[in-house]
Amino acid sequence: MRSYSIYPILGAALLASAQLGLAQGGLVKITSPAEGSTLDAMAQNKVDYEVMPGPNGDHVHLYVDSKEAAILRQLKGSYTLATLSTGPHDICVKVVNKAHTPIGLEQCVKVSVN
Repeated sequence: MRSYSIYPILGAALLASAQLGLAQGGLVKITSPAEGSTLDAMAQNKVDYEVMPGPNGDHVHLYVDSKEAAILRQLKGSYTLATLSTGPHDICVKVVNKAHTPIGLEQCVKVSVN
């Protein structure tokens, strides 16, 4: 009688499933500013981003310190921030659905403004 192991088959199926989920899940990437950056309060500071919204996403919102700052209709681009006060700030790019509700796909960076 032969003995077959099902584990390699299950492992391959789980790996394929995980890879598919990542591809379908989407991606949010803030390319600038980098985490921990120091921004100049007197400069026109920009957020550069790239998004793959996944199957449940429709478009993207930009948040500064948990407040919506902009609706971004492009999936890749740049947005010039309003003047930021000195001190620490959180900048987030979040994928939202057609009802403008965040779906959980996001990236945030913490910056300081001097």
